[in-house]
Amino acid sequence: MASPQGSRPPLEFGGPLGAAALMLLLPATMFHLLLVARSGPARLLGPPPYLPGPEVLWSPQMLLLWLTWLGLQAALYLLPARKVAEGQELKDKSRLRYPINGFQALVLTALLVGLAVCAGLPLGELPEMLLPLAFAATLTAFIFSLLLYLKALVAPASALAPGGNSGNPIYDFFLGRELNPRIWSFDFKYFCELRPGLIGWVLINLALLMQEAELRGTPSLAMWLVNGFQLLYVADALWHEEAVLTTMDITHDGFGFMLAFGDLAWVPFTYSLQAQFLLHHPQALGLPMASVICLMNAVGYYIFRGANSQKNTFRKNPSDPRVAGLETIPTATGRQLLVSGWWGMVRHPNYLGDLIMALAWSLPCGVSHLLPYFYVLYFTALLVHREARDEQQCLRKYGLAWREYCRRVPYRILPYV
Repeated sequence: MASPQGSRPPLEFGGPLGAAALMLLLPATMFHLLLVARSGPARLLGPPPYLPGPEVLWSPQMLLLWLTWLGLQAALYLLPARKVAEGQELKDKSRLRYPINGFQALVLTALLVGLAVCAGLPLGELPEMLLPLAFAATLTAFIFSLLLYLKALVAPASALAPGGNSGNPIYDFFLGRELNPRIWSFDFKYFCELRPGLIGWVLINLALLMQEAELRGTPSLAMWLVNGFQLLYVADALWHEEAVLTTMDITHDGFGFMLAFGDLAWVPFTYSLQAQFLLHHPQALGLPMASVICLMNAVGYYIFRGANSQKNTFRKNPSDPRVAGLETIPTATGRQLLVSGWWGMVRHPNYLGDLIMALAWSLPCGVSHLLPYFYVLYFTALLVHREARDEQQCLRKYGLAWREYCRRVPYRILPYV
């Protein structure tokens, strides 16, 4: 069932034409959301209230602010880490080393921002800067992706990603040619994956909360819930930073425009959509409904964290007492596939938890507008597509063992579906 030695995997995302379309569609969607979130009608499917001109989007000061933010996070990345972890084995049998200090970066960023606010930093004005900041992030992502593509042209064949080496420059620029682009020990993909975008996301949320407090005297309960839920999600990701080393983004995908734009621009400016919506469209939320939403988020988090922790524990040490009793399926590669516990319920229980949390983040925004539910719709499409990519990759890698796993666990994300 494995692919022939040396063969390239099939093109994804619609090939070069699909990649070119996504490079236009994703930034356009991000700017559309930023514009309609602050408009009166807030229609997800309607036209934006206006099309901003270059004088609105381009700001040298915002570009400098964005580069300063990236520089701050890069400096925190280089600080001594509480732990240094090894990644998965590469083609040349080596293993790269990664600093595990993302949570430390989050805490230090919070302290620095807190001190700056006490010193008079007008953080509540940040929401008015989102358009030019998003433009600066998009411009940075394009230039950064070009530099990564040029760097990959002189990289050895062993350093290239399985899928980003098609020979088509548009497709390879989008997907990324080099698997782990580095300068000395600084790993660009690993740095961008969790730090500038995720920490920037919670900072934007905080700024939106502070501006709501300035406008209305106090933040609404809905705004508090959105901030709290999403801060928990980001803090969890950074506390379990080592787990990202086994994800598809790190082990399989190259680092090109897809991940660079997603990490640096899409995440902070699109994932903060619910808080943006609440600032301009306040929603009344009673304690009974808030309690139900909190319970939903807790259930989603329990499933998400339980499934991911079980998987990561098993990958690091199958003899660990917490996973040693789980049933497995042997594969020709020597690895085992979990077929009980969380991973015996559905093939991707972590995605199920993710989707439940996504719905909990949107419900504080009420049900009068579709716009706040964009994240749920987008994330569902993303995870379904990601699940399909993972299925094909596992079928090529594990062959008959994967077919047996699919027979034993027929449900992909939702139980009984």
